This record gives sequence, structure tokens and C-alpha cells, in this order.
Amino acid sequence: MPGPGGRCHSPGVKASTDRGRFAERVLHFIDSNAAPETVVIWIERKDGGVWAVGRAVNPDWRNSKEPRPEDYVFEGYEMGDALEEANETLEDDFTVSERDGHDERVRPFTRDELLKPLERWFFGHS
Repeated sequence: MPGPGGRCHSPGVKASTDRGRFAERVLHFIDSNAAPETVVIWIERKDGGVWAVGRAVNPDWRNSKEPRPEDYVFEGYEMGDALEEANETLEDDFTVSERDGHDERVRPFTRDELLKPLERWFFGHS
């Protein structure tokens, strides 16, 4: 379950890049067979300065922890574009989760939450 503010790092899909995952949200659903379903949405920084937004359904059920190519819903060089895509994806999934009767609150992705780890990496701080 996500902690306060909806942040939770899923062990289901590991960060796959040199920069790593900067932010993540987890949503819970009920699928068409009335079984629990988990959706993980994340923003990561890939090689070459590429921002990526991923979305995985039930990642804990997978044989491999590596993100699949089809998990990525966005890749590009602008952090703002990644934030916009991540929040649109989050909003779409939140709407479905809410319609399924889940009352979890998940906060949107923010620029500040991406800048802090980026600055630590860029300036070599831990």
C-alpha cells in the first residue's frame, strides 16, 4: 500500500538505467474478473539524458523485474513533457481506480521531486 501522499516504490519493476527512477506512484484496481490489480507509474532518467515515463500492470507477477519496452508510455529530452505525460497517465488510471470504488489519494508528480535527485546526481551529492 502506498504511504502518505501515495508514494511507494514497487519491488515489481526495477529501475533500469544509470540515473534510475526519480518518482513513482502505485494505484490499486479491481480487474474485470474481480481480482486485485496494481498499476505502477514512474518517471526515470535513461542514458543520454532521456526522461522516460513507465506504466506497468501487476509488475510483481512478472518473471523478470526489468521493465518491458511496452511499459514505456513516453521518452523524450524535456522534463516538463515527461511530467505532463506522467500526470496524464496517472489521472487516467486514478479515474478508473476511483470508479472501481478505491478511495486512495495519489498526489501528482511534481517538478521539485524530479529536480532534487537530478541535482544530487549532477552535482555529485548523495
